[in-house]
Amino acid sequence: MQAKFKSTGIISLLLCMMLIVATAFSTTGCGEKKDSGSQTDSSGSQSSESSESAVTEIGEGKTEFSFCVVDKDGNESQFLVRTDKEIVGEALIENNLIEGEDGDYGLYVKTVNGITADFDKDKTYWAFYVNGEYASSGVDTTKIVPGETYMFRVEK
Repeated sequence: MQAKFKSTGIISLLLCMMLIVATAFSTTGCGEKKDSGSQTDSSGSQSSESSESAVTEIGEGKTEFSFCVVDKDGNESQFLVRTDKEIVGEALIENNLIEGEDGDYGLYVKTVNGITADFDKDKTYWAFYVNGEYASSGVDTTKIVPGETYMFRVEK
């Protein structure tokens, strides 16, 4: 009887470890990545020759958050946004990262990081995510929470 409890405990332990590893892998995408080869230009923005893993630091303020842009080809651009604004959309507009127009449901984001998604042309749009999950509120009403990652991804 005791052997049955030991094997059940070992199986439970292994399943918990597998769950932890799976969770770690699922939360690493679009996270803040530091690039040791990056340089600061005269405007104070951090840039790097390797845009694939570089994090561009932008803005000024006490609060900072990670922002990721994924274009229609899956290319990612990473930002560390600093601001004194309280709303994600306000901080992104302040730093010229998003553009859009007011609609019936709030700000309809059409351009992110200079890339326009045109639903009327090819049925693509910018989807807003918080920590990898589809956002339940719009970018113009989402409060900044330090440590969270915000993302726009082109979707069809």
